[in-house]
Amino acid sequence: MQPVPVVRHLDEVAEITWSDHRGRISFRTGIGDGTVPSADLCSGVARLEPGGWLALHRHAAPEVYQVLSGTGVVTLDGQQHEVGAGSAVYIPGNREHGIRNSGDGPLEFVYVYQTDSITDVDYVWSPAG
Repeated sequence: MQPVPVVRHLDEVAEITWSDHRGRISFRTGIGDGTVPSADLCSGVARLEPGGWLALHRHAAPEVYQVLSGTGVVTLDGQQHEVGAGSAVYIPGNREHGIRNSGDGPLEFVYVYQTDSITDVDYVWSPAG
């Protein structure tokens, strides 16, 4: 598909929910979900309810988080960093990372991958424990 300018609302996109070894998280990929032409970038919004998490993992594509609301802890290569509304996180490709909600309310963040589609992201999950 040839990329074209796109404007979408997240309500137009299916919500995906994980509740397994990958974590307890829901997300909507607004750009780069394979339903509209896009290239080079994909993005969406993730939501972690209190106690929710995205397990430690890595992937080749660089990624950015922009925290919209809530509080949490991002783990980058074993180092923990507190994040909240306004925090930005850059994750180089193939670096271990994960995030968990440490607050009483939902944690929402924008995620952006340097790839054409979310389906191009090959997650490698770290061993639990």
